[in-house]
Amino acid sequence: MDSALDSKFPPRISIRDGQFRCVVDGKQEDIGSEGYINIVVINAANIARTFYAGAYDPDNPSPPTCWSFDTQLPSSEVPEDQVQARRCMDCEQNIRGSGGNGGRACKYSQRIAVALEGEMDTIYHFNLPATSVFGNIKDGHMGLQAYAKFLSTRRTNSISVITQVYFDEKSYVPKLYFKALRPLTVTEVQYALELKRSDAASNAALQNVTVSNDAVTKTSPFTEVDGFVYK
Repeated sequence: MDSALDSKFPPRISIRDGQFRCVVDGKQEDIGSEGYINIVVINAANIARTFYAGAYDPDNPSPPTCWSFDTQLPSSEVPEDQVQARRCMDCEQNIRGSGGNGGRACKYSQRIAVALEGEMDTIYHFNLPATSVFGNIKDGHMGLQAYAKFLSTRRTNSISVITQVYFDEKSYVPKLYFKALRPLTVTEVQYALELKRSDAASNAALQNVTVSNDAVTKTSPFTEVDGFVYK
């Protein structure tokens, strides 16, 4: 869901066609040849919603027709003639069946800022579809929100662990799971904290269209906690 309204496109991770790829300046490089990648979750934007009146083309990204950064109300940045409803809950694009395969035309998603293990000098934006965000823990497999709760109950911050991201091989649509591999070393933590202070890792930068500062909330699904307990 990268937007042409962005002043520039940051490095990002794509999961198109069931393959992890790094995309930098329009050039793609396959990663995760074993079906997974190891990352550090540096920061996360709020869960968002976007609606495209036409088909979205990831090779030629364009602004969505309507979008929301809080999943409740359209963003103040949406042009008046493109607003689909005054409240997301009343929107026809929010009705099951309004989109393909019986889903909603207005899609949930969440964008996170990550660094690859062993490459703690670059922030990548990683846009996750609803299938990778929601859902309960199943047979030990966790979507993003379940994983965040898992870490929180262990008083562990996402920025303090190496997280493995892998595909659900049984899903016919791209769907990812998350699991903790190991705590970061002291040196890795220092690099991760430095990355978190960067502009590329800010919540504002993680939004998919340009918005005013007062439209951006600073909350993250990854609870800020002290200490680290790894089991």
